[in-house]
Amino acid sequence: MGKTNAASAAASMRSSYGGLQLALLVGVMYIVISKTVVQYDFGRQYPDKFVRKNTVEDNLGRPNKDVRNLVALFETDRGLDQLEQRTARFLRQLQANVAQTRRRGKYDYPGPAEDRLFEPAYRHKHRVSPTCSCRDCFSDVDPVCDEALSSSCADLGCDDEHLVARERLQAKRQSEHDDSDTARQPAVHVGAVASGDTVMKSAADRDRFSREAGVIAFETEGAGVWDEVPCIVVKGVCDYADSHKHKGRQNFAAATAAASKAILEGYIRTDKALKASAGDGKCSSSPMLANRAGGNEDTGSRNGSAAIPQQDQANAAHGPVFHGPISGQYVIPGIVNLTA
Repeated sequence: MGKTNAASAAASMRSSYGGLQLALLVGVMYIVISKTVVQYDFGRQYPDKFVRKNTVEDNLGRPNKDVRNLVALFETDRGLDQLEQRTARFLRQLQANVAQTRRRGKYDYPGPAEDRLFEPAYRHKHRVSPTCSCRDCFSDVDPVCDEALSSSCADLGCDDEHLVARERLQAKRQSEHDDSDTARQPAVHVGAVASGDTVMKSAADRDRFSREAGVIAFETEGAGVWDEVPCIVVKGVCDYADSHKHKGRQNFAAATAAASKAILEGYIRTDKALKASAGDGKCSSSPMLANRAGGNEDTGSRNGSAAIPQQDQANAAHGPVFHGPISGQYVIPGIVNLTA
């Protein structure tokens, strides 16, 4: 975890694969696809505040034209709908195959009951504990005890009365009650992603930075890779970047990100031969967007429906290769003036 390790891995890939044109940084349910990456912990710490460095020289670079074109496709209604539908189909295949193994159920949708967003000011702390520092915690800057930091909401007695009511969640619950696949279908969001070495676990800081920089998610590897190789960050959402975060949704989030990555690979043509540059023997190539949105490729249908390519089906049959879920945090749309 962290920008330094990610940058080192990306530099190593660049050295090993001279023709590398696009890297997909995949981690751990909604799916977030980066339009750009913003470093949220790069700056100066003063006695009274932290000032982020955000000049042109300090910001991460702009993605290349091929990456921008691909991301722009997913900002259209049609392109986004097809990506969501194909991802959902691949995810169902993945889950069905895992169900035949001893890991059955590991990557299933955990249900709307686990989707818990607390009010930003409601801290994760002991509610009745006269002997620890939690008793004096009333504001964002007051400390809580170390035990509370590693305890679950159930153990601490976090009150459901402080959960934020959301129409989207109510619709999910109704779909779950009706046994509809709609409740289990992941949504995809495209936007700016905040990246840093510090895991975001503060609702107040989450909201403040999202307002300042317009980011829709927080993660810890993208900034290290972004300037090393052409890159798109794909993260499955597992929590709300607050003090109540837990790992109960990481497996499903990892599966949704893996399914999305498998579908994204089909949007890039990689079958073009690399051409050697004159004199230096180096290879050069540019990834071409496969015309999936119009359904004109042999891997999709001509009427634009979300048919799963044969290669995607083959990948699903074997299941994704997980190297452990990577923590990705998500800022929910429409809540406390955030955008997603």
